[in-house]
Amino acid sequence: MKKIKFMDTSFRDGFQSCYGARVKTKDFIPALKAAVEAGTTHFEIGGGARFQSLYFYCQEDAFDMMDACREAVGPDINLQTLARGANVVGLISQSRDIIDLHAKMFKKHGVTTVRNFDALNDVRNLAYSGSCIHKHGLKHQVVVSLMGLPPGLDSEYAHTPEFYIDCLKKIMDEKIPYDSICFKDASGTATPKVIFETIKQARKLLPESMEIEVHSHSTAGMAVSCYMAAIEAGADTIDLSMAPVSGGTCQPDILTMWHRLKGTDYTLDIDYEKILKAEEVFEDCMAKYFKPPEAEKVSPLITLSPMPGGALTANTQMMRDNNCLNLYPQVIKEMQEVVERGGFGTSVTPVSQFYFQQAFANVTQGKWEKITEGYGKMVLGYFGHTPSEPDPEIVSLASAQLKLEPTKADVHDINDDNPDLGIPAASEKLSEAGLEITDENIMIAATCGDKGIEFLKGNKTLGIRYIEDEKPATTAPAASPAPAAPVADSKPAASYSVTVNGKAYDVHVAPGGATSVAPAAAPAAPVATPATAPAGGASVNIIAPMPGTVVKVLVEVGDSVAVGDTVLVLEAMKMETELKAQDAGTVTAVNIQKGATVASEEVLVTLG
Repeated sequence: MKKIKFMDTSFRDGFQSCYGARVKTKDFIPALKAAVEAGTTHFEIGGGARFQSLYFYCQEDAFDMMDACREAVGPDINLQTLARGANVVGLISQSRDIIDLHAKMFKKHGVTTVRNFDALNDVRNLAYSGSCIHKHGLKHQVVVSLMGLPPGLDSEYAHTPEFYIDCLKKIMDEKIPYDSICFKDASGTATPKVIFETIKQARKLLPESMEIEVHSHSTAGMAVSCYMAAIEAGADTIDLSMAPVSGGTCQPDILTMWHRLKGTDYTLDIDYEKILKAEEVFEDCMAKYFKPPEAEKVSPLITLSPMPGGALTANTQMMRDNNCLNLYPQVIKEMQEVVERGGFGTSVTPVSQFYFQQAFANVTQGKWEKITEGYGKMVLGYFGHTPSEPDPEIVSLASAQLKLEPTKADVHDINDDNPDLGIPAASEKLSEAGLEITDENIMIAATCGDKGIEFLKGNKTLGIRYIEDEKPATTAPAASPAPAAPVADSKPAASYSVTVNGKAYDVHVAPGGATSVAPAAAPAAPVATPATAPAGGASVNIIAPMPGTVVKVLVEVGDSVAVGDTVLVLEAMKMETELKAQDAGTVTAVNIQKGATVASEEVLVTLG
């Protein structure tokens, strides 16, 4: 009987898939210790979104989190993190010096293995990062990224077994140093047949001693079947999770897979009772956290639009924050065309975020009216080669809007020539902010941008959603607005910042109409509609083109602005949008403040 090994993904992918990666370290450490006591020896504990999210939402340092995990499990447990090739742990690709620093820092802070993938399966993006991981004494698990195509879409080559095996051959021909290989399906949309044929061919190509690991998600309901196909084709290791973060948008439960293997020639060789006890500890640890209902669902929509489990709840949480969760079904539907016309890059971070951002823009700003920066740079080649050629019309739109020419250049060369990237640029940002220049701080500044700098300056924002916070608001005035309602298919709550006679008020409208206002009771301001400038150009309104959060207000009442001046910046879906003046004038009203959540077509600034 063959013993199938597994990696417990609860403390990285589980958090990302079920809680938008927003979990405090101190809350899960008891569960991690309980899992070690139950006999688990291999854990995923960091990287991916569990790097940026700690700075953005959790008021924590990711390096401190990794240190705490190593201390909790002891020296012999395999602690694994996730890296995005040339992007390492950010949404933008990095220069070579930062890619090397990533490996150095993760080794320093207790990591054993780094799983290294590229969403486009561009082997160039795996080669340098892989060599750095190996050089710094970490185990390198190289990845071939998988995805099932929606019905009706046929790339003829991309995302077929032939394509995946060609990717593996390129990795082998490039002589990238690696210790194991993973076939990673972040959306859980690859079919068992494709998985079986791919792993069977890979097993023939690779040395018998080379470990093959398979990663999938239960989002589309196929992960257990895909794992069985992979095991029967020769896979050695699979990714599993524990309740309360198993199933749904995450990996199958350890106990579910153990039960599935009963009566076969394979076993997980676990102690059922010990794993069950560890899950009970984990359930207690996470009892106070709000888990959105979509995290626990099997969604047939995902086979039509391959949204990864690790991105799904992160995006729905952001949509809750921006009071636009009602748009989610439209955005998911829009993704199918976005994937096809973008060149069939695998829907995994950062490409999955590019897809979602572009689909969101198509829904909120008009179909293909706005090419988002990440998606546009992807189709233009600034993240590497896409598996298929992107639609020429989209390439042309992206080139015109972003003012960039298409490129076939190596991403590393492009980034090394960019003065805004790299260790010197990050060090300068730290120096300007009066912050200590350390290797850790350089990594934070390089991969987290301005938000990382703000964290280091002590401006820490808590964006975790607890069950207690999800209780409906009452009509009594509150110190701050309650977050949006957690039910995905109901009308979400709405929060507004309103200025009346020069005084700011926070207004929260809960489902059913209950309203709270702070600091003093006042009627909620109606959502403004776009205004047409009166004859003679007496006033012009600058409106929100989409729902979002105000991250910068660059003007005050009385300021003079010229055509093209940026007046404020909105953020939605990790995407910043500058709102510029279309007419010259003097600012007569600023109706919002930094941190306000605004609705589409809400009047933000008025020029006279």
